[in-house]
Amino acid sequence: MSSQEKNVLVVGGGIIGMVSAFRLAQAHHHVTLFDPAPAKGATWAAAGMVAPSAEIAPGEQSNYELQKGALAAWRDVAHTLGSMTGEEMTIAQTGTLFVGWDASDRRLIEQFAQVASDFRAPMEAVTRMESPELFEGVSPRISEGLLMGDDAWVNPDQVVRMLLNGLELLGVRIIREEVTSIGSDAEHVVASTGTDEIRGDRGILATGAHRLPKGALTSGDNVVRPIRGVTVRVQGIDRSAQPIVRAFVRGRAFYMVSRSGGYCVLGATAEERAEAVLEVGELQRLLRDALDIVPELETANVLDTRMGLRPASADLEPFFEVLATRGWAWSSGYYRHGVALAPIAAEHALQFVEGAS
Repeated sequence: MSSQEKNVLVVGGGIIGMVSAFRLAQAHHHVTLFDPAPAKGATWAAAGMVAPSAEIAPGEQSNYELQKGALAAWRDVAHTLGSMTGEEMTIAQTGTLFVGWDASDRRLIEQFAQVASDFRAPMEAVTRMESPELFEGVSPRISEGLLMGDDAWVNPDQVVRMLLNGLELLGVRIIREEVTSIGSDAEHVVASTGTDEIRGDRGILATGAHRLPKGALTSGDNVVRPIRGVTVRVQGIDRSAQPIVRAFVRGRAFYMVSRSGGYCVLGATAEERAEAVLEVGELQRLLRDALDIVPELETANVLDTRMGLRPASADLEPFFEVLATRGWAWSSGYYRHGVALAPIAAEHALQFVEGAS
């Protein structure tokens, strides 16, 4: 190992940890990734939207500015992974169609448009009469909306499969155990599991909404809380050539991402809780909203439901904190933008590893 190469320990195998591990290994560092069940948390439930414009929210302009580089960063990851694995990653820049169900929901769309305009986000007003193809499958009572043409999606299931393949090809060691504590001495960082103690030169905590291991000394400026996300997978309408559908339905947020062959991901529920469970009433509301916005889903087959806990910071901004525990950094707070921002988080991890003395 050259003096510039480092042994890096990455704790957490969600999309942030996996892409960070891949980027570090690609840069010729020796990486060990820890997770008892890689990509089975928030990543498992994610729809895969890389949609900075549609995700705009009041007070989150810096987050929006950060996400503007996400699509280009994902194209770089896709090119590298594709050349290694021989598989082409699907990145569908379909845009997002944002609509409202009733008069109150349309007022929410107007409020969203004002915030998006303040952010100088690209968007245009569209109507069913002028652009009927955009509204294919959408309820006929909805005649207008906003189109954010720069938005895109990736398929997290495909991304995870390609990443696991790429990590193996790059020699990344995956330890499928929970890290219970971390520490460091004058020369090394250390991660302890129930069965072993692994040493390295630098460490990245990408534990999402889960509790940090013992020994992680934070500044106290950053905290995360779990926000439950639920998605339902169905086999039905194929809108893969049309924009992502987002809507307000009786004040609730809804989206549908359609992949080729009629595979659709429906969301979104968001609730502050630490249990990844799904109540019958919540599922009923989500499916009712889906049928109101896209009536053709009436004959779709339900494939599965997925739940994950997304890490939200106090100000809903992501952060990368160098810890007081020497040699360790904490990458978290990505909330609903984890998939979109994973390649950018990976660059922060690489800068930390290569920039630390």
